[in-house]
Amino acid sequence: MAAGSAGLKDATAIVGIGQTPFARRLPEDERTLACRAVLAALDDAGIAPGEVDALASYTMEETDEVELAKACGFGDLTFFSKVGFGGGGSCATVAHLAGAIASGQASVGVAWRSRKRGSGPRPWTNTAVQLPTPAQWTRPYGLLRPVDEIAMLARRYMHEYGATRDHLFNVALACRNRANQNPAAIMYDRPLTREMYMTSRWISEPLCLFDNCLETDGALACVVVSGERARDCRRRPVYVHSAAQSLPAQHHGMVNYWNDDPLTGPAWTAARHLWKHADLTPEDVDVAQIYDAFTPLVLLSLEGYGFCGRGEGGAFTEGGALEIGGLLPVNTGGGGLSEAYVHGFNLVTEGVKQLRGTSTAQVPGAATCLVTAGEGVPTSALLLRS
Repeated sequence: MAAGSAGLKDATAIVGIGQTPFARRLPEDERTLACRAVLAALDDAGIAPGEVDALASYTMEETDEVELAKACGFGDLTFFSKVGFGGGGSCATVAHLAGAIASGQASVGVAWRSRKRGSGPRPWTNTAVQLPTPAQWTRPYGLLRPVDEIAMLARRYMHEYGATRDHLFNVALACRNRANQNPAAIMYDRPLTREMYMTSRWISEPLCLFDNCLETDGALACVVVSGERARDCRRRPVYVHSAAQSLPAQHHGMVNYWNDDPLTGPAWTAARHLWKHADLTPEDVDVAQIYDAFTPLVLLSLEGYGFCGRGEGGAFTEGGALEIGGLLPVNTGGGGLSEAYVHGFNLVTEGVKQLRGTSTAQVPGAATCLVTAGEGVPTSALLLRS
């Protein structure tokens, strides 16, 4: 069951999506939030919980299959999987379900992510446990948080290719502008200006406050079925045209220490596989949901997935290219920077909304959407079509 294989092309579809409210602090626990998002997605699809026989989530998900299946009233499960590496796993959860359904292992799959990152602890703050091996090469040298690691890559990118903070601002602004159209976004009523961006405090230079994703509580889910069954579901199906996962050779999370070129990250490997098994090219993509835990990741992903040449990610953002009506509208719900940060799952559901024609910042006539997971870590991607 190789995610991205030719056998997956349009064989399955996302037919239901659901989410809880997003906030810095929600009173419910993660299991309750997970159940609410999953049941909302099933209701959206018009499928009873007892028909679910496949589950996929992240290794960092605290709600396990047994808890979710009992609480939601699922039937017998015949497939379940978990994908590693946090933000890199979002698209892969859908890919795993697509593979299971296309190969006959299951018929109704649910992928979900529930997280209390706003009110909960940061993963890297636990000093009582031994550092994992990769962190032994970063944290003793001052790279304590993911933002510190990405800041180092950003500085190198700016040095080598002349990218500027204005280019990073273009990313932050596009996401904020779309959030200002989305009532569910945490930043719905908070516009961003260039002055606000340029005078905000550093988090890890050259990355400022607005280069960083939000800290959010919330949960999301989606339902995947065969393309044949999708035609009979309640909502317009969104087909999984192509999918990919990527763990490049000699990879070292975030910093890519051992690669000949640290700025050629997992996106490049995922993109080769994604486009290889697609009937589409980057030129055919109407809208993109690009993982945006940090603004520089969008520049790196624009290059990795083939929307511009090497070193041209910064220049690509100029002239409103990422806005509605631009060359490539991105993160039309606000993304991790301005809607919510739930390890990228809101990018998957926003991609579905765009292809249904129900987004709060709808791209006219959108028929294809690229969704990416975390760049800088083992990653995944989906190419969706209506």
